[in-house]
Amino acid sequence: MAEDKKYETLDPENWDDMRILAHQMVDDSIDYLKSAGERPVWQRVPDDVASTFQAGMPEEPSAPSRVYEEFRDHVFPYSLGCPHPRFWGWYMGNGTILGALADFMAATMNSNLGGGHHAAIMVEQQVINWMKSVVGFPEKASGLLVSGGSMANITGLTVARNSMVDWDVRKEGVRANRKKLTIYASTEAHSCNQKGVEQLGLGSDNLRRIPVREDYTMDLEQLQAAIEADRRDGCRAICVIASSGTVNTGAIDDLNGIADICKKHQLWFHIDGAIGAIAMLSEQVKPRLKGIERADSIALDLHKWLHIPFEAACILVKEESFHRGSFSLVPAYLEQDGGGIASGGHWFSEYGLQLSRSFRALKVWMTLKEHGSRRLGRMISRNVEQAHYLGGLIESSNDLELVAPIGLDIVCFRFNPGGMDPQSLNRVNRRILVELQENGIAAPSFTTLKGTYCIRVAIANHRSRYEDFDLLVHETVRIGKSV
Repeated sequence: MAEDKKYETLDPENWDDMRILAHQMVDDSIDYLKSAGERPVWQRVPDDVASTFQAGMPEEPSAPSRVYEEFRDHVFPYSLGCPHPRFWGWYMGNGTILGALADFMAATMNSNLGGGHHAAIMVEQQVINWMKSVVGFPEKASGLLVSGGSMANITGLTVARNSMVDWDVRKEGVRANRKKLTIYASTEAHSCNQKGVEQLGLGSDNLRRIPVREDYTMDLEQLQAAIEADRRDGCRAICVIASSGTVNTGAIDDLNGIADICKKHQLWFHIDGAIGAIAMLSEQVKPRLKGIERADSIALDLHKWLHIPFEAACILVKEESFHRGSFSLVPAYLEQDGGGIASGGHWFSEYGLQLSRSFRALKVWMTLKEHGSRRLGRMISRNVEQAHYLGGLIESSNDLELVAPIGLDIVCFRFNPGGMDPQSLNRVNRRILVELQENGIAAPSFTTLKGTYCIRVAIANHRSRYEDFDLLVHETVRIGKSV
């Protein structure tokens, strides 16, 4: 008989103590979000706190309450700041408390969404069906929840590459045919699309960057000319990437016009909708997205304007067989054997690279059920209205100017009181941005348009109020004059 030893497990030694701690964590989380606007938007991690993260891996256990205390002191106060009503950097949603709790429940269930017969699979399928209805895709279309817009776009481009050639790319590789495979996107397209083209073995030289018009939308005459020139040179054009909301300015490409060109030349039509596709929920924005339903694939980012806690995005593919054919690989240990856990009929591992997949669908499902599509659409519409409100404040100021047309919910502007050369203006506006962030006032980001450094305000924020933009303008002018 084996020696009698204390049986070890990773469960709590005292479940009641863990329950008390869990309640404390929930209370702190609710207080954290409820009071988001009362804190600085962002604050730098102090050196003494930063130094604690240099310690080696612990070898012995610590009490859960002690671990949480360390988190509360050293991590919680120094976040990126996304929940704050004046966080407008890059393009990130606020999150919601129920979405966060849904993530907790998903982690508690600890389900693998690669496949099998369990309710989590059905939740994800329902969420995908909802997304298909949002963009007007047919019921037979397929989809997959992924980590973010980058993975959604790369997945869509993989299907495009594999489906638009007349050989088996998965078996023979990209170089089986010596023709260059070319893909087209505007100069304003998100960088993840270039990463995708590179990772697919096509090479960034074969991503044709099409110039944009004054409103930062793709120039379709230039697109048409580029496709025809490549065809004459013996290249094989396979895909056009349109943006329904560019990352710099929120510009929406002419989706119907691009769809017509793709139809004429028999090209795959992919839409990078990470910023704007979900705005189909907004009655105000929806008319500007005409033609989105004509795409062959669409990337939607759900942790942006739908405010799902990170990470959550979706790729939709109109032709299910093309999608599955690009990723399906079923070894013996993953075969469906007619019954039991391995049954179910739909394995998401056959539609993307991941076999191990988290239950990210739950927070989307619970968020949509809590708020409903109409309320979420109204939040989107309000952000668009706030962008134009901010634009009005800028245009009425003698010290500020818009640098680009307002696209969707993104405003690019700069401090410019007059009498300064371009290099000095760029330096001053850099200083203004840093001061806004370092002082915890607001967190816009920046970009450069036609050589002009500008402050970029991306208003994907359900907590922002109009007075927040009054404060931004006031503080921008104050800091600008002081420096």
